[in-house]
Amino acid sequence: MIRVRFQDVFAVMITVSVRKDLPMLHLSRRPRSLNSAGARTRYDGLLLLSLLGALWQMPARAAESAVVLPAPAIDAPAPTGESSQTAVLAGGCFWGVQAVFQHTKGVTQALSGYAGGAKETAKYEIVSSGRTGHAESVQITFDPWQISYGKILQIYFSVAHDPTQLNRQGPDVGTEYRSAIFYQDENQKKVAQAYIAQLDKARVFKRPIVTQVNQLAGFYPAEDYHQDYATLHPYQPYILYNDRPKVENLKQVFADIYRDQPVLVTVAGR
Repeated sequence: MIRVRFQDVFAVMITVSVRKDLPMLHLSRRPRSLNSAGARTRYDGLLLLSLLGALWQMPARAAESAVVLPAPAIDAPAPTGESSQTAVLAGGCFWGVQAVFQHTKGVTQALSGYAGGAKETAKYEIVSSGRTGHAESVQITFDPWQISYGKILQIYFSVAHDPTQLNRQGPDVGTEYRSAIFYQDENQKKVAQAYIAQLDKARVFKRPIVTQVNQLAGFYPAEDYHQDYATLHPYQPYILYNDRPKVENLKQVFADIYRDQPVLVTVAGR
């Protein structure tokens, strides 16, 4: 039996739109609080409807294939003694992107946070306004002896998000959900730009890639309640519908580097 707590429907809103072939139920996050008893009561019906809607849509969503991509023709240089590097990537809601890389071998930490704006505005309620310049991002710490920066990008473009959606990702709309790579040195910039050009030339996506490639000015960790969210709230409707399929696609497409036990921020002791 699936148990669902009121907390697990944190910031979920149902919006309904109609496609040509069938009605589609969308689940999107909004910065709302359900801490009070009154709020929990008001959202009782929403919880049940959103969960049922997510479960109803899940089989079709989970059956969709990930985009199988070629490996980057140009990758970062082989490591020279260093055992840890970082990559900062934005691809919509950080819950799902974090979950994907937490299940990737060679990754030692995947930390949800904000990049692209100022330190003073790196707070969820402010970032959600869409006026801070920040994008919800994930800082991925990895062992370059086990996984390369290019492989990280291959996973990012293949299963972590859709790089052809401009200033949105699925049901979440706004510049804070944009697709962006924040490079930390010239090698990362070169690999990212070359890989985007390679994928566009191969026309592996139906639409052009809109991923931005920007220099990282700063990364600011998100609030504690955002960390490990997909693992801590596996039956939250948004996670069921939007993020669990990403992890399943990682398992199918990148079986050789998939890890069943995620590396969690709380375990790492941030």
